[in-house]
Amino acid sequence: MEPITMAQALNAALRDALKEDDNVLVFGEDVGTLGGVFRVTDGLTRDFGEERCFDTPLAESGIVGHAIGLAMGGFRPVVEMQFDAFAYPAFEQITSHVAKLRNRTRGRIELPIVLRIPYAGGVGGVEHHCDSSEVYYTHTAGLKVVTPGTAQDAYDLLRDAIESPDPVVFLEPKCRYWAKEPVSFSRRETPFDRAAIRRTGSDVTLIAYGPMVATALETAEAAAGEGRDVEVIDLRTLAPVDDETIAESVRRTGRAVVVHEAAGFCGYGAEIAARVSEQCFHYLQAPVLRVTGLDIPYPAPKLEAHQLPTVDRILDAIDRLQWDDQAVVAGSVHNA
Repeated sequence: MEPITMAQALNAALRDALKEDDNVLVFGEDVGTLGGVFRVTDGLTRDFGEERCFDTPLAESGIVGHAIGLAMGGFRPVVEMQFDAFAYPAFEQITSHVAKLRNRTRGRIELPIVLRIPYAGGVGGVEHHCDSSEVYYTHTAGLKVVTPGTAQDAYDLLRDAIESPDPVVFLEPKCRYWAKEPVSFSRRETPFDRAAIRRTGSDVTLIAYGPMVATALETAEAAAGEGRDVEVIDLRTLAPVDDETIAESVRRTGRAVVVHEAAGFCGYGAEIAARVSEQCFHYLQAPVLRVTGLDIPYPAPKLEAHQLPTVDRILDAIDRLQWDDQAVVAGSVHNA
């Protein structure tokens, strides 16, 4: 298999879905002739026509509202919000209608909609072009929320999302769009709602997702040089969350660190830390720590490096765990 980028893997997933199901439609701002800001939809309009892949007005609420009507009519819309913070004008449509219509109609109406949202940092984006909005969607019952950390998962998870009868918020880490790796199109290595163990270890469980998976793996390699054997879990699916894989790992290692780019206060890591504490309390040898973004509005590009969790910050958290006769260090390190 020749390595391809995550953007190319996503393009392949969309292309295969369009080939296999005439009800699949792809639309959003500049996804047609231009092929998307990140070229994820490159060539789809040329190959499938403007009725299958088309541009929309610059109106996110209208894009999602259009998708709701099409889904009620039997189509499978895959829409792009272009950038994370651009999706907020559509938030009312997403939370009030996309997430609730199946429940409101007692299952009579399904909304097989995929909302593709490029998110998170690492690309030096200006205001409104870099944000970590995952917790808004995971808090909304009725939505599935997934985020790939690898090109293989980009293909597999997007195919699964398009086939889902329920709405899926598909968060694409912008900084990983150009990372290359071999990808198999035979599908699928890991079930849709299961986490993946990217690296096995015995000393501490490092839990990450999306853009932080690569950083977590770098940290594990660096920690090995310091004598720490780190297990890395890639959550893949944020809602629902795979409690079983997480708990099984933490019960073996006795320690856990959760990493994400979003702010620490009320962040997704707080939920994971709470669940680990509830399910693994008698196995824990130290408090569950978090390494996250700062509790500030997303900074300007030149300050972005100070916002994003780094290998050094994660290693510092690992060092702060209780080892041998060390004193327990309580609390979070998201502002460290």
